Order: sequence, then C-alpha cells, then structure tokens
Amino acid sequence: MIILPISLTIAAGAALLNLWLSVRVGRVRTREKVFIGDGGNDLLTRRMRAHSNFVENTAFVLILLALVELGLGSSMWLWGVGAAYLVGRILHAMGMDGMMWGRMVGTIITMLTQLGLAIGALAIVYLTPTSVTTTAIEETVVAAPR
Repeated sequence: MIILPISLTIAAGAALLNLWLSVRVGRVRTREKVFIGDGGNDLLTRRMRAHSNFVENTAFVLILLALVELGLGSSMWLWGVGAAYLVGRILHAMGMDGMMWGRMVGTIITMLTQLGLAIGALAIVYLTPTSVTTTAIEETVVAAPR
C-alpha cells in the first residue's frame, strides 16, 4: 500500500477549508434569505466567489502535490508548499470579505504554489536520470518429440 502523508494531510485540510467556505456562504444566504443565486447581495457574491475560486484551484494543487510526492517522496519543501497553499486560500477568503491585502497575498501564494508544483512535476519527468535496460534474446530450438 502506498501512503502519501503530505497529500493526504493537505487534502484533509482542503476538505475542512471547503466546509468552512461553504458554511460562510450558507450563513449569508440564511441571514439575507437568498436561496438561489446571489440575490444582488454583494457579500454573498464575494463569499460565493471565494468558495468557487477555492474549488477551481484546489483540484490542480492536490493532484500535482500527490504526483510530486509520489515521484520524489515526502520532503519538508512539499510540506511547506501544501501548508502555504492552505494559508493562502484562507487569506484569499478573508480578503474577499474586505481585507484586500489578504486577497492579493492569497492569490499570489496560490499562483506560486501551482507554478512551483508544475515545475517540480516537469523536473521529475525530464530531469530524473533513467537507464535503458536491454535483454539479450537467444534463439531457442525446440526438438520435436519422437
């Protein structure tokens, strides 16, 4: 069995963050009695976008994180990248509520995380030395039974 501790931990954190973002949307929906769409409510629109933006980016990050971990193994670098991504998404969500520097920092962290993981994935594929194995094939003669 292969266990990817970094990917599993960050995926669990992402699931919890997704639930938190959902609850934030639900609270505004309930308070403002808007059950479909955004009802023209600015706060609801911003919270919906924070949640949607999280979903739009997280699949790529988790897939890349798992594949890079599978290719390289666990490393402090990968732990840092995963943790930074989650912090960035929290900052982005807070920024969508008005803490504008959080939105900017969260967006930059998200983009750098994806870029770093993409470059890491490509490096694994194209910079990892591979060896070519050849097998000599000898002719076999089968004698017919008498």
